[in-house]
Amino acid sequence: MPRRPPADDAPTSANRFSEERAATTLRGADQPDLEAGIAAIREVQATLPLRPGVYRMHDARGDVLYVGKARALKNRVANYLQVNRLPGRLRRMITQTRSMTIVTTNSEAEALLLEAQLIKRFRPPYNVLLRDDKSFPFILLRADHAFPRITKHRGARRAVGNYYGPFASAGSVNTTINALQKLFLLRSCSDSFMAHRDRPCLLYQIKRCSAPCVARIDEASYADLVRQARDFLGGKSSAVQREIETQMNAAAEGLDYERAAMLRDRLRAATFIQGSQAINAEGVGNADIFAIAAKAGQIGIQAFFIRGGQNWGHRAFFPAHTEGLDPGEVLQAFLAQFYADVPPPRLILTDRALPESDLLAEALREAAGGKVEIGVPQRGDRRRLIEQAARNAVEALDRRIAESGTKARTWREIAEFLELGEVPGRVEIYDNSHIQGSNALGAMVVAGPEGFQKGQYRKWNIKREGTKPGDDYAMMREVLDRRFARLLNASSAAEGAAPSDDAAGTGTGVWPDLILIDGGKTHLSAVRETLAELGIEDMAMVAIAKGPHHGRDGREVFHFPDGREKQLPVNSPILFQLQLLRDEAHRFAIGAHRDKRSRAITTSPLDEVPGIGPARKRALLLHFGTAGGVRAASLEDLCRAPGVSTAVAQAVYDFYHPGG
Repeated sequence: MPRRPPADDAPTSANRFSEERAATTLRGADQPDLEAGIAAIREVQATLPLRPGVYRMHDARGDVLYVGKARALKNRVANYLQVNRLPGRLRRMITQTRSMTIVTTNSEAEALLLEAQLIKRFRPPYNVLLRDDKSFPFILLRADHAFPRITKHRGARRAVGNYYGPFASAGSVNTTINALQKLFLLRSCSDSFMAHRDRPCLLYQIKRCSAPCVARIDEASYADLVRQARDFLGGKSSAVQREIETQMNAAAEGLDYERAAMLRDRLRAATFIQGSQAINAEGVGNADIFAIAAKAGQIGIQAFFIRGGQNWGHRAFFPAHTEGLDPGEVLQAFLAQFYADVPPPRLILTDRALPESDLLAEALREAAGGKVEIGVPQRGDRRRLIEQAARNAVEALDRRIAESGTKARTWREIAEFLELGEVPGRVEIYDNSHIQGSNALGAMVVAGPEGFQKGQYRKWNIKREGTKPGDDYAMMREVLDRRFARLLNASSAAEGAAPSDDAAGTGTGVWPDLILIDGGKTHLSAVRETLAELGIEDMAMVAIAKGPHHGRDGREVFHFPDGREKQLPVNSPILFQLQLLRDEAHRFAIGAHRDKRSRAITTSPLDEVPGIGPARKRALLLHFGTAGGVRAASLEDLCRAPGVSTAVAQAVYDFYHPGG
């Protein structure tokens, strides 16, 4: 008998186990579950205070079903006990609820921020979810160097400097940085690269850098360029253009035609930046603009990012779990999650009123550094911007519906071709990467009808003694054994206790509907045997092998566990989609392998010596030349190295001479 949990309890994607139940209507047979859910809620509600806070509802497995906030927890949770007044969606949630987690806060605004963070973390099936929550790119103008650099930045804002953004995409950032380099001639190279230059690089030759690395510009003149860049990005573009134009005219009158030509080119770059904007946002300053569209049960939200009166890009979002909700509620939930990671501007414009706009504005006040205004413009330039965003929202949603229809049909055909009972909600694709057995690792990517789930990608260093270097089949066995042994442990733990907050929402306890192996029938046999040893015998799996010309002609062969083989026409959409899944696993495995190999190249044997930091390691290598020289040195020689104390020398010597 397989040890995999019964099909009724096994989730088929990160949240699909609850979505499937949410898609059914309440029946009389569900009444015991409804009573159990009410009893669990009543038990918690009796102990709740009349204070603001956040509550989480869990199912029997401990997975988070819903995250909510309240001004008074006791009163808010009591609403769930009046089942007849609840919509069907929430009644379905109560049938699954078996426990609750409560966190009190100092204010309702603080509860709103915490609610958004927890929703992004746990991705509950009954909350509105921001699907596309990857970090946005910014432009960073560093301030920790005599000659500050301008660069693209993602992630935590730890570097000292001025951040400008968000931009809608990396492409829009790169385009803007290229134009800013032509306009202000600021360097984009790293500090170490600059420090080791003895002649200007190509960017100087093509007039996109002023070459401070070789003193082609002094510090005061460079600081003036930095000031102009800050003014331009801060919304004073017209003043900067007038200043450059004045300098150009003065240079022409002084017969310095070379400088005048350079200033003319900079002025053209400024005009290009302003002329390349998709919308006219002059006079708006810094603002984010949002409009929402609803059609065929789906919702699309269009966002415009305006900074300094310039349009820094736009993006469409399609939140999940919006069925039966008012668009205003969806937009507010979306904004709370969106600004959990993105710094808000002082002005947010929407195409409709939000249920709790004042509360949201209060919650965003600290992150914005002052009062935040959330408004619905009725006339003028701001209204025209809202109308343009609304048109874009409708068009983006229409494209999304058309694309999803085609994609859904392709996935149905995939399920039919691979002989699956239903469309797989979670597909795990596995691949290995190594060079003659060195730096070996295995990789897993996750996909489904909604696309790739990059937050659930995983990689494993091949480390078992029984796995021979370069043995692809043994590597595949190790990866699958480690993945599914952990999955079985997570399932067993869920039966006895709720998983910890750190484990919830990571996807480590979610069972796949299909395993896709990049390899041939021997790889498939290795996987099937590994799972059988774990007691898992009902897992759908297929191996995709390159054809006789290594896949260049699209003649991939699909191997099934029973030994059968299938092929698809070279122009089949099903083949293209399966190739895309296989290639993504290959790309991820190769990238992870290269990262590991790069780290190995830069690793020194001295890194293994306890108590040796970068400074002392550098001192030892400079003194002895190589790590081998350090290893061969006597204790007396180690003590003579500059910056190395007697205790450190003794630690290094003892590490390499454990026998004394």
